[in-house]
Amino acid sequence: MSHPHPELAPPPPLPEGGLRVTPLGGLGEIGRNMTVFEYGGRLLIVDCGVLFPEEEQPGIDLILPDFSSIRDRLDDIEGIVLTHGHEDHIGGVPFLLREKPDIPLIGSKLTLALIEAKLQEHRIRPYTLEVAEGNRERIGPFDCEFVAVNHSIPDALAVAIRTPAGMVVHTGDFKMDQLPLDNRLTDLHAFARLSEEGIDLLLSDSTNAEVPGFVPPERDISNVLRQVFAGARKRIIVASFASHIHRIQQILDAAHEYGRRVAFVGRSMVRNMGIARDLGYLKVPPGLVVDVKTLDDLPDSEVVLVCTGSQGEPMAALSRMANRDHQIRIVDGDTVILASSLIPGNENAVYRVINGLTRWGANVVHKGNAKVHVSGHASAGELLYFYNICRPKNLMPVHGEWRHLRANAELGALTGVPHDRIVIAEDGVVVDLIEGKAKIAGKVQAGYVYVDGLSVGDVGEPALKDRKILGDEGIISVFVVVDSSTGKITGGPHIQARGSGIEDSAFGDVVPKITEVLERSAQDGVVEPHQLQQLVRRTLGKWVSDTYRRRPMILPVVVEV
Repeated sequence: MSHPHPELAPPPPLPEGGLRVTPLGGLGEIGRNMTVFEYGGRLLIVDCGVLFPEEEQPGIDLILPDFSSIRDRLDDIEGIVLTHGHEDHIGGVPFLLREKPDIPLIGSKLTLALIEAKLQEHRIRPYTLEVAEGNRERIGPFDCEFVAVNHSIPDALAVAIRTPAGMVVHTGDFKMDQLPLDNRLTDLHAFARLSEEGIDLLLSDSTNAEVPGFVPPERDISNVLRQVFAGARKRIIVASFASHIHRIQQILDAAHEYGRRVAFVGRSMVRNMGIARDLGYLKVPPGLVVDVKTLDDLPDSEVVLVCTGSQGEPMAALSRMANRDHQIRIVDGDTVILASSLIPGNENAVYRVINGLTRWGANVVHKGNAKVHVSGHASAGELLYFYNICRPKNLMPVHGEWRHLRANAELGALTGVPHDRIVIAEDGVVVDLIEGKAKIAGKVQAGYVYVDGLSVGDVGEPALKDRKILGDEGIISVFVVVDSSTGKITGGPHIQARGSGIEDSAFGDVVPKITEVLERSAQDGVVEPHQLQQLVRRTLGKWVSDTYRRRPMILPVVVEV
C-alpha cells in the first residue's frame, strides 16, 4: 500500500497521457469533500463541501477546502460534479464560485435545486447541467457517466470518469439498502457493466469501513418512530439534518398516522423541505404541515416540530432550546428525537444538549437508546460485496478519517486488489494514474481555510491559538507609562485580569518585580517600547506561572511620554 509522507515535494508536471487525482478535502476527516481530476491540462472537480468546526476552533463558522493549488487555474476548470446535496459535498461551492461564477455545476435535479437556493443567498446565478442516472456527458476531455447510488438523501450519484488514461469511478457517499424508502437502489448492474469494461481506479466511500456487516434498512426506523409517537404525551420535537429528506418523510408519515400537525423550524429546514416538496421528493398530505406561528392554537398532543441541531451546533434551534434561548421552550413531558448519527468530534456537544433538554423534563430519544437512525454509508460487508463486483485495478479510499481509510484499504486487499495498487492518501497528496498504475506523485497545499462571519481565510492557526488561550486561561493586561528619553517609569504598572481567576489585588506582589526590571533596562539605555513590552510580558508571565501554574495571555502596553 502506498502511504503519504509529510516531506513530499510538490508534484512534477503531469506526464502526457496521465490522469492526476488531487483530493483537497475529505481524507483524514469527515467533511469538506473535494477532489480535482486533471487530464490534458483541463480540470474536473467532484464535490466541494465544508467541514464543521470542533471545540478547539472557537468562533469559526465553517471550514473550507484550500483552493490555492487551483486558484491560478480557474479558467482550466470544465465543471464541478456534485454527487449529492449534503453540506459536506456542496457547502463550499458558493465560496469557489465567488472566485469564478461561471464554472458549470453538474448534478441531479434535487442536488442542483439545493445548491441553487444556497447560491441565491450569495447572489450568484450558476450555470447548471442537470443529469440523472444512466446519463453520459462529455465535459471537456472527461467522459462522465452517472450511476444511481442509495444514500441518506435522494438523487445521489456516483460518477465514472473516462479519459484516455483510464476509467476512474468515484462513488460519492453510498450504501446498499435493498429496501430503500424511494425504491431507488444502488445500481449494481451498472457497476458490474463498468467492471467488465475495466475500472482502472476506484475512489470509494470509507466512512463505515470499520463497521462489520450491512447497514440496516431505512424502513426499520418507521416502526420505532411509531412507538415513540404512540407513547408521547405532549409535543414531539425532532432534530435532523436539514437535508435528510428520507428521515423527514418518515416523521411526516408517523405524524399523519397519529393525528399530529408538523411545523418546520429554522431557515435551512424550511427552505430544503420546501424544495423537496415542490420537486416531489417529499410527499406531504394536505393540511399536515403548518406554520410554526399557528402551533399555539393546537393542543401539545397534536404538535410535531422539526428542527436542526442534531449535532449540538451552538446556534442551531435544538441547542438554543436546551439553553432556554429559543422562542420554543421545552417543558416537562415533551419528547425530543435526535434522528441523526453522531459525527465524530461532536459527541460532547450532543450530550451537552441532551443533558440540557433532560434537565427541563424532556424525554430524549437518540441513537444510544433507540433505533432512530441508520447510517447512509456502506458498512464492511457491503464494501466487500461492492469490490467483488467492481474488481478495480487500483483502489483509493476516500471520505473518512485515517482509521476509516486504512480499514477500507484492508477490505480492498481482502477482495484481491494488490497491495501495491492501493493508495492511502491524505488531503493534498497528488495521485497519478499512468499506464494503469496509481502512485503518489507529490503534495500540494491543502490546509484548513476558516470562515469567520464575513471573513474567509483571514483567521489562521495563530488567531485560533490566541482564542483558545483566552477561553482557557483568560487575559492579563499591564499598562506602563515611561519617559521617552530616559525609559524611566512615570506611571504604573497598572495590572488588570479578566477570566484568569486571579484577583487584581494579588498583583501587588509582582509590581515591584516589573518596576525593577524596567528600571534596570532604563539604566542600560533600553527605551524602545517593543523591547520594554517583551520584558514586562516575560516578567509577569513567569510570576503567574510560578505562583498559579497558569498561562494566561499577557497583553503589555508601554506608552511613551
